Amino acid sequence: MMNFDRTPASVLILGAILVMSALALWVAPALLDRNLLRPYWLIRRRQYDTIITSGFIHGDFGHLLFNSLTFFFFAPALERRMGTPKFFALYFLGLVLSSLGTIYKQRNNPDYAALGASGAILAVLFAYIVYYPKQDIYLYFALPIPAVLFAFGYVAYSWWASKNRRDNINHDAHLDGAFTGLVFVGLTDFPAWSHAMHQVFG
Repeated sequence: MMNFDRTPASVLILGAILVMSALALWVAPALLDRNLLRPYWLIRRRQYDTIITSGFIHGDFGHLLFNSLTFFFFAPALERRMGTPKFFALYFLGLVLSSLGTIYKQRNNPDYAALGASGAILAVLFAYIVYYPKQDIYLYFALPIPAVLFAFGYVAYSWWASKNRRDNINHDAHLDGAFTGLVFVGLTDFPAWSHAMHQVFG
């Protein structure tokens, strides 16, 4: 569970997501439009701040609910495990790095825009999987799947969905966020990777 004394970054980040998204959805809709990540206009209009601010606003309640619940279930345990400074660095690296691929891919598309914290939250989730590879993850909060199998399945699906785009979901950001989480743990706590491999393969 979240406790400000033990997981301050998780509390502050989730609070910011909920407050900013609620304001944009129900109080000041102009916030939503102003903070869209628009790769084509990023440099042309110097909207560099949207690389960060777009990750704290969601375009609909369903997206906000799913991301917030995912963060709530995994972020506090991960922050307690890796410590607040590392967790804070992981989240914001995930937020930025998960956007870079999208910015490059959509740099010539003036109509493309994106919102949401999914890339950063995937970084958190996949870092969590390194530390707890055999713990069950509940798909859609109902179907239990071992974390390591979920990771392989999710990466495979996201890669396929990115190549065969049939929806409005930014699968590239999901993949980039997931890989950010895996690489971050590998660089900052390599023994955790060794322990995960031992748990999975014996």
